[in-house]
Amino acid sequence: MRHRARRRRATRAAAFLAAALTASLLAGCTGNGRPHGGHTPTGAPTPSRSATAGATGSVLAVKIDNVPAARPQTGLDAADVVYAEQVEGGLSRLMAVYATRIPEAVGPVRSARESDLELLRQFHRPMLAFSGAQSKLLPLIHRAPLRAESPDEAAGAYYRGTDKPAPHNLYLRPGRLLPTAPGRAALTTGFRYGPAPSTGGTPETSLTVRYPSARFTFTWSTREHRWLVAMDGTPTVTTAGTPVAPATVVVQYVKIRASAYHDFLGNNTPYTQTVGTGTARVLRDGRSYDARWSRPAPADGTTFTAADGRPLDFAAGQVWVVFAAAP
Repeated sequence: MRHRARRRRATRAAAFLAAALTASLLAGCTGNGRPHGGHTPTGAPTPSRSATAGATGSVLAVKIDNVPAARPQTGLDAADVVYAEQVEGGLSRLMAVYATRIPEAVGPVRSARESDLELLRQFHRPMLAFSGAQSKLLPLIHRAPLRAESPDEAAGAYYRGTDKPAPHNLYLRPGRLLPTAPGRAALTTGFRYGPAPSTGGTPETSLTVRYPSARFTFTWSTREHRWLVAMDGTPTVTTAGTPVAPATVVVQYVKIRASAYHDFLGNNTPYTQTVGTGTARVLRDGRSYDARWSRPAPADGTTFTAADGRPLDFAAGQVWVVFAAAP
Protein backbone atom coordinates (compact mmCIF):
# COMPACT_ATOMS: atom_id res chain seq x y z
CA MET A 1 0.00 0.00 0.00
CA ARG A 2 2.76 2.42 1.02
CA HIS A 3 4.59 1.53 -2.19
CA ARG A 4 1.51 2.33 -4.34
CA ALA A 5 0.98 5.62 -2.48
CA ARG A 6 4.58 6.66 -3.13
CA ARG A 7 4.09 5.86 -6.82
CA ARG A 8 0.91 7.97 -6.97
CA ARG A 9 2.69 10.92 -5.31
CA ALA A 10 5.59 10.61 -7.76
CA THR A 11 3.18 10.52 -10.71
CA ARG A 12 1.36 13.64 -9.49
CA ALA A 13 4.67 15.46 -8.99
CA ALA A 14 5.83 14.58 -12.48
CA ALA A 15 2.53 15.78 -13.95
CA PHE A 16 2.83 19.04 -12.02
CA LEU A 17 6.37 19.63 -13.30
CA ALA A 18 5.32 18.88 -16.85
CA ALA A 19 2.43 21.33 -16.63
CA ALA A 20 4.70 24.00 -15.18
CA LEU A 21 7.24 23.48 -17.93
CA THR A 22 4.51 23.69 -20.61
CA ALA A 23 3.15 26.91 -19.12
CA SER A 24 6.64 28.38 -19.04
CA LEU A 25 7.20 27.55 -22.70
CA LEU A 26 3.83 28.96 -23.72
CA ALA A 27 4.55 32.15 -21.81
CA GLY A 28 7.78 32.52 -23.77
CA CYS A 29 5.88 32.08 -27.07
CA THR A 30 3.20 34.63 -26.30
CA GLY A 31 5.27 37.52 -25.07
CA ASN A 32 4.80 41.11 -26.16
CA GLY A 33 7.55 41.17 -28.76
CA ARG A 34 6.32 43.18 -31.79
CA PRO A 35 7.95 44.15 -35.08
CA HIS A 36 9.60 47.53 -35.46
CA GLY A 37 10.63 49.74 -38.32
CA GLY A 38 8.92 52.80 -39.76
CA HIS A 39 6.79 55.11 -37.68
CA THR A 40 3.75 54.46 -35.54
CA PRO A 41 1.20 56.75 -33.89
CA THR A 42 2.32 58.42 -30.67
CA GLY A 43 2.06 56.03 -27.74
CA ALA A 44 1.49 52.98 -29.95
CA PRO A 45 3.71 49.89 -29.62
CA THR A 46 6.34 49.53 -32.36
CA PRO A 47 6.00 46.23 -34.27
CA SER A 48 9.07 44.13 -35.52
CA ARG A 49 9.82 44.06 -39.25
CA SER A 50 10.82 40.38 -38.97
CA ALA A 51 7.28 39.45 -37.91
CA THR A 52 5.51 41.73 -40.36
CA ALA A 53 4.63 39.32 -43.16
CA GLY A 54 3.68 36.27 -41.16
CA ALA A 55 2.18 37.76 -38.01
CA THR A 56 0.25 40.77 -39.27
CA GLY A 57 -0.35 39.92 -42.92
CA SER A 58 0.64 43.41 -44.04
CA VAL A 59 0.69 44.34 -47.71
CA LEU A 60 3.39 46.44 -49.35
CA ALA A 61 2.14 49.54 -51.16
CA VAL A 62 4.57 51.40 -53.42
CA LYS A 63 4.05 54.87 -54.91
CA ILE A 64 5.14 54.67 -58.54
CA ASP A 65 6.07 57.51 -60.87
CA ASN A 66 3.90 57.68 -64.00
CA VAL A 67 5.07 60.58 -66.13
CA PRO A 68 6.41 59.61 -69.57
CA ALA A 69 10.04 60.02 -68.41
CA ALA A 70 9.48 57.33 -65.76
CA ARG A 71 8.27 54.66 -68.17
CA PRO A 72 8.62 51.77 -68.61
CA GLN A 73 8.17 50.89 -64.95
CA THR A 74 9.60 47.89 -63.12
CA GLY A 75 7.60 45.28 -61.21
CA LEU A 76 4.19 46.69 -62.10
CA ASP A 77 2.97 43.40 -63.55
CA ALA A 78 3.48 41.59 -60.21
CA ALA A 79 1.10 43.82 -58.23
CA ASP A 80 -2.23 42.43 -57.05
CA VAL A 81 -3.92 45.84 -57.24
CA VAL A 82 -2.83 49.02 -59.03
CA TYR A 83 -4.52 52.30 -58.10
CA ALA A 84 -4.30 55.29 -60.46
CA GLU A 85 -4.91 58.76 -59.07
CA GLN A 86 -4.75 62.32 -60.32
CA VAL A 87 -1.95 64.52 -58.98
CA GLU A 88 -0.70 68.06 -59.55
CA GLY A 89 -0.98 69.56 -63.01
CA GLY A 90 -3.58 66.97 -64.04
CA LEU A 91 -0.92 64.22 -64.25
CA SER A 92 -1.28 60.71 -62.84
CA ARG A 93 0.52 58.59 -60.28
CA LEU A 94 0.20 54.92 -59.39
CA MET A 95 0.10 52.96 -56.17
CA ALA A 96 0.93 49.27 -56.59
CA VAL A 97 -0.11 46.87 -53.81
CA TYR A 98 1.76 43.58 -53.35
CA ALA A 99 0.49 40.61 -51.35
CA THR A 100 0.90 37.38 -53.34
CA ARG A 101 4.11 38.09 -55.29
CA ILE A 102 7.20 40.05 -54.32
CA PRO A 103 9.24 41.10 -57.38
CA GLU A 104 12.99 41.74 -57.24
CA ALA A 105 12.58 45.45 -57.93
CA VAL A 106 9.82 48.07 -58.17
CA GLY A 107 9.92 51.59 -59.44
CA PRO A 108 10.56 54.34 -60.13
CA VAL A 109 9.40 55.24 -56.62
CA ARG A 110 7.95 58.72 -56.03
CA SER A 111 6.40 60.75 -53.25
CA ALA A 112 3.27 60.16 -51.19
CA ARG A 113 0.08 62.20 -51.13
CA GLU A 114 -2.53 62.93 -48.43
CA SER A 115 -5.13 60.78 -50.24
CA ASP A 116 -2.88 57.73 -49.84
CA LEU A 117 -3.43 57.70 -46.08
CA GLU A 118 -7.20 57.31 -46.44
CA LEU A 119 -6.88 54.73 -49.21
CA LEU A 120 -4.47 52.60 -47.16
CA ARG A 121 -6.66 52.50 -44.05
CA GLN A 122 -8.44 49.44 -45.52
CA PHE A 123 -5.28 47.36 -44.94
CA HIS A 124 -3.87 46.14 -41.62
CA ARG A 125 -0.83 48.35 -40.92
CA PRO A 126 0.49 48.30 -44.50
CA MET A 127 4.02 49.20 -45.48
CA LEU A 128 4.13 52.34 -47.61
CA ALA A 129 7.25 52.70 -49.76
CA PHE A 130 7.65 56.23 -51.10
CA SER A 131 10.47 58.63 -51.96
CA GLY A 132 9.39 61.33 -49.52
CA ALA A 133 6.65 63.89 -49.01
CA GLN A 134 6.08 67.57 -48.31
CA SER A 135 7.39 68.56 -44.89
CA LYS A 136 3.86 69.51 -43.73
CA LEU A 137 2.52 66.09 -44.74
CA LEU A 138 5.24 63.98 -43.09
CA PRO A 139 3.79 64.28 -39.55
CA LEU A 140 0.44 62.95 -40.84
CA ILE A 141 2.19 60.00 -42.49
CA HIS A 142 4.09 59.21 -39.30
CA ARG A 143 0.89 59.29 -37.24
CA ALA A 144 -1.06 57.12 -39.67
CA PRO A 145 -1.61 53.38 -38.93
CA LEU A 146 1.03 52.26 -41.42
CA ARG A 147 4.78 51.65 -41.61
CA ALA A 148 6.45 54.48 -43.50
CA GLU A 149 9.40 53.11 -45.49
CA SER A 150 11.02 56.00 -47.32
CA PRO A 151 14.78 56.13 -48.00
CA ASP A 152 15.11 57.97 -44.68
CA GLU A 153 13.74 54.93 -42.82
CA ALA A 154 15.04 52.12 -45.04
CA ALA A 155 17.98 53.42 -47.04
CA GLY A 156 19.33 49.91 -47.72
CA ALA A 157 16.15 48.95 -49.57
CA TYR A 158 16.53 51.63 -52.25
CA TYR A 159 18.97 52.22 -55.07
CA ARG A 160 19.44 54.60 -57.98
CA GLY A 161 19.14 53.12 -61.46
CA THR A 162 21.20 54.25 -64.43
CA ASP A 163 18.53 54.00 -67.14
CA LYS A 164 16.67 57.23 -66.32
CA PRO A 165 17.61 60.68 -65.02
CA ALA A 166 16.77 61.74 -61.47
CA PRO A 167 14.21 61.96 -59.97
CA HIS A 168 12.82 59.13 -62.13
CA ASN A 169 15.49 56.58 -61.18
CA LEU A 170 14.79 55.61 -57.56
CA TYR A 171 14.00 51.90 -57.21
CA LEU A 172 12.99 49.64 -54.34
CA ARG A 173 14.15 46.12 -53.52
CA PRO A 174 10.88 44.94 -51.92
CA GLY A 175 12.46 41.83 -50.42
CA ARG A 176 14.47 44.07 -48.08
CA LEU A 177 11.18 45.24 -46.52
CA LEU A 178 8.96 42.20 -46.98
CA PRO A 179 10.99 38.97 -47.27
CA THR A 180 7.91 36.81 -47.86
CA ALA A 181 4.55 37.58 -49.43
CA PRO A 182 1.78 37.86 -46.80
CA GLY A 183 -0.75 36.13 -49.08
CA ARG A 184 -4.15 36.92 -50.53
CA ALA A 185 -5.80 37.20 -47.09
CA ALA A 186 -3.91 40.49 -46.59
CA LEU A 187 -5.86 42.07 -49.47
CA THR A 188 -8.66 43.47 -47.32
CA THR A 189 -9.96 45.60 -50.18
CA GLY A 190 -13.53 44.33 -50.03
CA PHE A 191 -13.22 43.01 -53.59
CA ARG A 192 -14.98 39.74 -54.44
CA TYR A 193 -13.71 37.32 -57.06
CA GLY A 194 -15.81 34.80 -58.95
CA PRO A 195 -17.69 34.11 -62.19
CA ALA A 196 -19.02 36.96 -64.28
CA PRO A 197 -22.68 37.93 -63.75
CA SER A 198 -25.00 35.71 -65.77
CA THR A 199 -26.96 38.75 -66.95
CA GLY A 200 -26.25 42.40 -67.62
CA GLY A 201 -23.21 44.15 -68.97
CA THR A 202 -22.49 45.26 -72.50
CA PRO A 203 -19.70 44.14 -74.85
CA GLU A 204 -16.68 46.44 -74.54
CA THR A 205 -13.54 46.47 -76.67
CA SER A 206 -11.87 49.64 -75.39
CA LEU A 207 -12.35 52.30 -72.73
CA THR A 208 -10.38 55.51 -72.12
CA VAL A 209 -10.23 57.48 -68.88
CA ARG A 210 -8.92 61.03 -69.18
CA TYR A 211 -7.27 63.33 -66.65
CA PRO A 212 -6.44 66.94 -67.58
CA SER A 213 -2.88 65.94 -68.59
CA ALA A 214 -2.98 62.13 -68.73
CA ARG A 215 -5.08 59.30 -70.09
CA PHE A 216 -5.50 55.55 -69.61
CA THR A 217 -6.85 53.24 -72.30
CA PHE A 218 -7.85 49.64 -71.62
CA THR A 219 -8.31 47.40 -74.66
CA TRP A 220 -9.75 43.89 -74.43
CA SER A 221 -7.50 41.13 -75.76
CA THR A 222 -9.42 37.98 -76.64
CA ARG A 223 -6.13 36.13 -77.02
CA GLU A 224 -4.77 37.12 -73.60
CA HIS A 225 -8.21 37.28 -71.98
CA ARG A 226 -6.98 40.44 -70.29
CA TRP A 227 -7.24 44.21 -70.68
CA LEU A 228 -4.12 45.64 -72.31
CA VAL A 229 -3.11 48.96 -70.75
CA ALA A 230 -1.94 52.02 -72.68
CA MET A 231 -0.98 55.28 -70.97
CA ASP A 232 -0.96 58.55 -72.90
CA GLY A 233 -1.37 56.55 -76.10
CA THR A 234 1.62 54.23 -75.55
CA PRO A 235 1.22 50.50 -74.72
CA THR A 236 2.27 49.82 -71.14
CA VAL A 237 5.04 47.27 -70.70
CA THR A 238 7.54 46.69 -67.92
CA THR A 239 11.30 47.16 -68.26
CA ALA A 240 11.42 43.42 -69.00
CA GLY A 241 9.07 43.95 -71.94
CA THR A 242 6.09 42.27 -70.26
CA PRO A 243 2.71 43.81 -71.19
CA VAL A 244 0.71 45.06 -68.21
CA ALA A 245 -2.68 43.38 -68.59
CA PRO A 246 -5.14 43.28 -65.66
CA ALA A 247 -8.03 40.84 -65.56
CA THR A 248 -10.38 43.47 -64.13
CA VAL A 249 -10.48 47.24 -64.55
CA VAL A 250 -12.56 49.49 -62.30
CA VAL A 251 -13.29 53.09 -63.17
CA GLN A 252 -14.41 54.43 -59.79
CA TYR A 253 -16.08 57.83 -59.85
CA VAL A 254 -15.17 59.80 -56.73
CA LYS A 255 -15.03 63.33 -55.38
CA ILE A 256 -11.72 65.00 -56.21
CA ARG A 257 -11.23 68.25 -54.33
CA ALA A 258 -8.44 70.67 -53.58
CA SER A 259 -6.24 69.83 -50.59
CA ALA A 260 -4.19 72.08 -48.32
CA TYR A 261 -0.99 71.10 -50.15
CA HIS A 262 0.81 72.40 -53.25
CA ASP A 263 3.83 71.33 -55.25
CA PHE A 264 6.95 73.49 -55.65
CA LEU A 265 5.40 75.15 -58.72
CA GLY A 266 2.35 76.20 -56.72
CA ASN A 267 -0.02 73.63 -58.25
CA ASN A 268 -2.62 72.36 -55.81
CA THR A 269 -2.47 68.70 -54.83
CA PRO A 270 -5.87 67.07 -55.52
CA TYR A 271 -7.45 65.03 -52.73
CA THR A 272 -9.13 61.85 -53.96
CA GLN A 273 -11.95 60.88 -51.58
CA THR A 274 -12.28 57.09 -51.46
CA VAL A 275 -14.69 56.83 -48.51
CA GLY A 276 -18.38 57.17 -49.30
CA THR A 277 -20.55 55.91 -52.14
CA GLY A 278 -20.78 56.44 -55.86
CA THR A 279 -20.94 54.89 -59.30
CA ALA A 280 -18.38 52.83 -61.19
CA ARG A 281 -17.77 50.88 -64.37
CA VAL A 282 -16.30 47.42 -64.02
CA LEU A 283 -14.59 45.82 -67.01
CA ARG A 284 -14.11 42.06 -67.07
CA ASP A 285 -14.25 39.28 -69.65
CA GLY A 286 -14.71 41.73 -72.53
CA ARG A 287 -17.80 43.35 -71.03
CA SER A 288 -18.60 46.54 -69.12
CA TYR A 289 -20.88 46.55 -66.08
CA ASP A 290 -22.51 49.57 -64.44
CA ALA A 291 -21.96 49.37 -60.71
CA ARG A 292 -22.22 51.19 -57.42
CA TRP A 293 -19.40 51.32 -54.91
CA SER A 294 -19.59 51.72 -51.15
CA ARG A 295 -16.98 52.25 -48.45
CA PRO A 296 -18.73 53.45 -45.30
CA ALA A 297 -15.64 54.07 -43.16
CA PRO A 298 -11.87 54.36 -43.70
CA ALA A 299 -11.18 50.95 -42.14
CA ASP A 300 -13.67 49.27 -44.49
CA GLY A 301 -12.96 47.79 -47.88
CA THR A 302 -14.84 48.90 -50.98
CA THR A 303 -17.75 46.78 -52.18
CA PHE A 304 -19.23 46.84 -55.67
CA THR A 305 -22.79 45.93 -56.60
CA ALA A 306 -24.35 45.43 -60.02
CA ALA A 307 -27.43 47.22 -61.29
CA ASP A 308 -29.66 44.54 -59.77
CA GLY A 309 -28.12 45.10 -56.33
CA ARG A 310 -26.17 41.85 -56.26
CA PRO A 311 -22.44 41.80 -55.40
CA LEU A 312 -20.31 42.21 -58.51
CA ASP A 313 -17.44 39.73 -58.61
CA PHE A 314 -14.09 40.47 -60.27
CA ALA A 315 -12.15 38.11 -62.52
CA ALA A 316 -9.19 36.32 -60.95
CA GLY A 317 -5.95 38.22 -61.51
CA GLN A 318 -4.62 41.76 -61.27
CA VAL A 319 -7.11 44.59 -60.68
CA TRP A 320 -6.63 48.19 -61.81
CA VAL A 321 -8.70 50.87 -60.08
CA VAL A 322 -8.68 54.25 -61.84
CA PHE A 323 -10.13 57.07 -59.74
CA ALA A 324 -12.02 59.50 -61.95
CA ALA A 325 -13.90 62.67 -61.04
CA ALA A 326 -17.59 62.05 -60.45
CA PRO A 327 -19.79 63.88 -63.00
